[in-house]
Amino acid sequence: MELLTPELGLFFWTLVAFLIVLFVLRKFAWKPILNSLGEREKGIADSIAAADNLKKEMSQMKAENEKVMAQAREERAQMLKEAKEMKDRIVNEAKDQAKAEANKIIVDAQQQIQQQKMAALTEVKNEIGTLAVEVAEKILRKSLATAEAQDSYVNMLAEDIKLN
Repeated sequence: MELLTPELGLFFWTLVAFLIVLFVLRKFAWKPILNSLGEREKGIADSIAAADNLKKEMSQMKAENEKVMAQAREERAQMLKEAKEMKDRIVNEAKDQAKAEANKIIVDAQQQIQQQKMAALTEVKNEIGTLAVEVAEKILRKSLATAEAQDSYVNMLAEDIKLN
């Protein structure tokens, strides 16, 4: 049982040692430890505040980013619309120009066909006239082969001219 009950001297010296250590720690270590704990607490509070500020800034940046993305989408849609309208306008202009060119080609072709038709008709008329003259000449040669026939034909022509 002696081991369980401390002696008064041991208890006294242990208490004195404890109080000296407590005094030394309080004098030299307690303030720096409390100061460092206070600084650490302040640093943690500052870090939490900075994190909250960063979180707010990130949410603002996210909102701004979404706004910018929405504007970019609108601008892209507008540009696509303008490009489509320009393409349609160019295609329509090209179609109109092609129609005008085709109509001009058709009109020119019709004029050429008409000219060639007139030239062919003139050539046919000339050919018919030439053939008629040749036939008439052959008929007249045959019918005017005698001198009597020639005299009667000349008299008939002379009377015909006088009447006109």
